[in-house]
Amino acid sequence: MSSVVVIPARYASTRFPGKPLAPLKGIPVIEHVYRNSLRSKQAGEVIVATDSDLIFDAVSSFGGTAVMTSTDHVSGTDRIAEAIRLLSREYDIIVNVQGDEPLIEPGMIDAVISILDDDRASIGTLVKRIGNPEEIADPNVVKAVFDEQGYALYFSRAPVPWHRDEWQGSTAAFAVSRTGARPDCYKHIGIYSYRKDILFRLTSLAPSRLEQIEKLEQLRALEHGMRIKVRKTDSETFGVDTPEDLERIEKWLNTSL
Repeated sequence: MSSVVVIPARYASTRFPGKPLAPLKGIPVIEHVYRNSLRSKQAGEVIVATDSDLIFDAVSSFGGTAVMTSTDHVSGTDRIAEAIRLLSREYDIIVNVQGDEPLIEPGMIDAVISILDDDRASIGTLVKRIGNPEEIADPNVVKAVFDEQGYALYFSRAPVPWHRDEWQGSTAAFAVSRTGARPDCYKHIGIYSYRKDILFRLTSLAPSRLEQIEKLEQLRALEHGMRIKVRKTDSETFGVDTPEDLERIEKWLNTSL
């Protein structure tokens, strides 16, 4: 099956305008994402989908491929769907790699592509066991619950599964601080693989009830009967949402070399 990585990258950002072009170790964030994605063994192509001439020109300057998309998209998934339509190429699997995750590993891309070797799966994504107890109670860390075969049952900002016998009568933060992380608590890593028809179907649907409550787009897929299969990973990425995030990542890179 033919696979492509599409990296949605918009210039406007409430907390950090222009973050795809922000320098990280002297190289724009988007270039880190692009070059790490190129190292995937299973993806045949890497493309940046953007609404910014500045980002388009930056990608072109380092030899990357970019496509201009509308400024009206409310999500990266919508931007990716437009890019695939504009390209008019025959791809079986499309991988969504966020343009603000410079630490993405090629093995993570290969993993989500290979998930769709299972014909029953519509979408592939990754999860990682939570080791830091504070993340269980953190609503910014999305938790995933899945069945014995790896199919997602639910995604939530809440601490799930809730350990009733241990945490009964406690606030989430207190319960977790007292008992620590549980081996069955997993966080969602926001990289996706879609079958082409599923991507187009998903982006044609209106936001769903649970999606609007939790502000999690993947719940739209579950509510409409699409099967999301997860794979466990020991890797994770760190997104750049603020200038402070960029500083933390740079320090992490400096200490890890």
